[in-house]
Amino acid sequence: MIYEAYHKWIKLIPEKLGNKKIRLNILQALPFWVAALITGLMAVCYTKLFAYCENLSTIIFFGRQWIMFIVTPACFLLSWWIVKRFDDKAGGSGIPQVMAAIELAYPKYNHLADKYLSIKIVIIKVLSTLVMITGGGAIGREGPTVQIAGSIFRKINNLLPESWPKISKKNMIMTGAAAGLAAAFNTPLGGIVFAVEELAKTHINYFKTALFTGVILAGITAQGLLGPYLYLGYPDVDNIPWIMIFYVVMVACISGFSGSMMSVIILKILKWKKTFKGKTPQILYILGCGLLVASIAYFFNSGILGSGKAQITRVLFTSDKNVGFALPFFRILGSVAAFTTGAAGGIFAPSLGAGATIGASIAQIFSFTGASANILILAGMVAFLTGVTRSPFTCAILVLEMTDRHSVVFYLMLAGMAASLFSNLIDKHSLYDHLKTWYLQDEYKKETSENQPENQPVP
Repeated sequence: MIYEAYHKWIKLIPEKLGNKKIRLNILQALPFWVAALITGLMAVCYTKLFAYCENLSTIIFFGRQWIMFIVTPACFLLSWWIVKRFDDKAGGSGIPQVMAAIELAYPKYNHLADKYLSIKIVIIKVLSTLVMITGGGAIGREGPTVQIAGSIFRKINNLLPESWPKISKKNMIMTGAAAGLAAAFNTPLGGIVFAVEELAKTHINYFKTALFTGVILAGITAQGLLGPYLYLGYPDVDNIPWIMIFYVVMVACISGFSGSMMSVIILKILKWKKTFKGKTPQILYILGCGLLVASIAYFFNSGILGSGKAQITRVLFTSDKNVGFALPFFRILGSVAAFTTGAAGGIFAPSLGAGATIGASIAQIFSFTGASANILILAGMVAFLTGVTRSPFTCAILVLEMTDRHSVVFYLMLAGMAASLFSNLIDKHSLYDHLKTWYLQDEYKKETSENQPENQPVP
């Protein structure tokens, strides 16, 4: 069927359009266009489902608060079970899996790359995250959307017949990841910078056209269905006094340190969980995380629940910027609890939420209000996410595009750079880098073991 479609496309490209080079370029671009359109549609559907489930969680909590002691642990366990039962490669954020797939996108290891990017992964990822967010888990949909988009681009590439002009599998995955992030946040520049800063190991000239068109088409598709929305909105950041530069750096250092420390804690817990024998300790740990989140929400602060977007919106767009000094800690704890269960769920949005509450807390300490408080909140968002990802420019551009406040671009970049430098004191590698390395080590170890002669010890 695809082979027949290929020949039909050949015939639809008139000779008068130009020579074989033009025809070749069009044929090479078609898979990117198709994959980008599908990614945009998928991102819109996923966004709507995720928002519905997050709202459902809020309704459940405020309708019958005590029921969260049942719903949250049950959803945490079910979300983990979906991943564990069908494919554990769908667990976690999704970005480390995409990074691992890019590293494996060579002829020798192509079969390993397929383990991380597939339609099966897409279905599991969506189901697991929807269940987790319904239970109030502090997760986001952005990382999962990156893996979903990478899977779509990978599948389109694999469906091409042998006679189709060759397309780099690595470039296809990177373009998919960038398109997914752009469609999830409605941040095309952020998607491009993310591909260059976080994913690309080759020179951008080799795939710049595919990258730009993929991001644009995915973004246009998402905007066509959702409208030209901003992920957050237009916070007041006018007339910021120059003295705020010093406070921005302060917030950046604290937030970057916090994001990096959260990553270290997550890694230590995940490493500790590898020592568990059997499923019983896993199940007890997951139920414990669910009960911990429900208890904090019931007895202390419901701000621990969900992606954190509600907290960001409140502190940025209302005069009520009081978050207390415990909420940043609860937001970090909620992210650790949800992420370490092994269920699917992103860490982008929760990191932004944690950073926003840190910025708001420091604004409270120094009695800042209005635009001065808002710039500290935005700086905290950039810095905390930088502490997790170690991609300062991606984080700054993402927050810039979410708020459409180009006048503060230098403050945001300053926050990202300060956070990156300060985070290096804790760990020189990002959470994603560590997780990607774990995935690769596991795959290479399995590959070596399977290719080892019988009774021959594995090195």
